[in-house]
Amino acid sequence: MPMREECKHFQSRTYADGETVRKCALDLAPEAPWRCPDDCGSYERRLADVAWEHGTLVAPPTPEEPAGEGIAELLDEAEDIVNAAVPEMLAEVEAEARRNSGLRGFFRRRGRR
Repeated sequence: MPMREECKHFQSRTYADGETVRKCALDLAPEAPWRCPDDCGSYERRLADVAWEHGTLVAPPTPEEPAGEGIAELLDEAEDIVNAAVPEMLAEVEAEARRNSGLRGFFRRRGRR
């Protein structure tokens, strides 16, 4: 079953460069952006736009699914790599912020003399 764009958990965002992200907000579609699970127990039809007609601001169509097997597993591995890098990156950003806040205080104190 393709991604159910009418599900209230479906999210889509198009960036300035044209790249579009399509996903399940509950992370229940391991083969996103191509497919939702056939038996997804969390599917709920979005009520806010039932029977609406969407204009040209709707996200572009989903790209063709790559050929091969193990797509969901490959996407899971990529997600694991990104998730493993997040704590390290956050620590670097926080350390940089602490270093910068210390310098600002140093220059403020020096300016009072």
